[in-house]
Amino acid sequence: MKIVTGVRFKRPGKTYYFDPGNLQIEKGMNVIVDTAMGEEFGEVIIAKKEVEDNEVTEPLKKVVRIATEKDEKMRAENKAKEKDALKKCQEKIEKHNLPMNLIDAEFKYDGSKVIFYFTADGRIDFRELVKDLASVFRTRIELRQIGVRDEVKRCGGNGICGRELCCCSFLGNFETVSIKMAKEQNISLNPSKISGNCGRLMCCLKYEQEVYEEKLKILPKIGAIVKTNEGTGEVTAVETLKEVIRVKYKDGDDIYYKKHDAKDVVVIKDAIVDNDNLEVDSAEDLEELKKLEKLEKDDKKNTVQEDI
Repeated sequence: MKIVTGVRFKRPGKTYYFDPGNLQIEKGMNVIVDTAMGEEFGEVIIAKKEVEDNEVTEPLKKVVRIATEKDEKMRAENKAKEKDALKKCQEKIEKHNLPMNLIDAEFKYDGSKVIFYFTADGRIDFRELVKDLASVFRTRIELRQIGVRDEVKRCGGNGICGRELCCCSFLGNFETVSIKMAKEQNISLNPSKISGNCGRLMCCLKYEQEVYEEKLKILPKIGAIVKTNEGTGEVTAVETLKEVIRVKYKDGDDIYYKKHDAKDVVVIKDAIVDNDNLEVDSAEDLEELKKLEKLEKDDKKNTVQEDI
């Protein structure tokens, strides 16, 4: 077991483990930590806790010190300089006529590097731009191409639920989301209804997926033949979270439906569900869904990882 402290560099953002040493660290404190890119300013999310050795990436880097007033001032100065850096970088981009969309600028805590984040449709030759920026800022320059998820995360906004976007408020990492999740949750496969502000599948499709997967293992599928206290019938709908199913019965020429708790139903013959078959309202929607699936895979490669 190792004693660690959880530190976050951005809000929201991923939490990384560091060795707290003998420092009296409390949640909410700002600290200076040692990273692969030099000293960095971060916020303590987890004061101290014990974790298994396999949960820690070796070598475990240290918390250098609790942030001083001087550290706080330097951090504030860096934040203030970022707005000016964005303006100057945008001017240089226009000067070189580069097809790229500048999103954000970030000064490393010790001033050893300025990182500019941008989006573009393809690869960009920005070597001349980097030279110009280096002559202006007199430090190392890094340009990072990011995906649209990271772009929206940095720009902010509200979702269709009316709340602040998850990626801007609490979501530390982008998890893999698939159209299969929407189908298993019985959500309309209308691209406009399952896409977020970034134009990709909504992250919230992932939140309840494990529960749906567990329940779908034990619930009869649509099309299954079941036996109930009403007789034998066919499953036509499943309310997964409530564990309630609707069954169609035939009484001579008459057809009627009734709902039952899943525990009161015995499956005689289960149905086979084709999760690859996407039932949509139009051919256009099907094409849009296929594009979304491809974009999800591409975005996974472009997700920004913080340097530690």
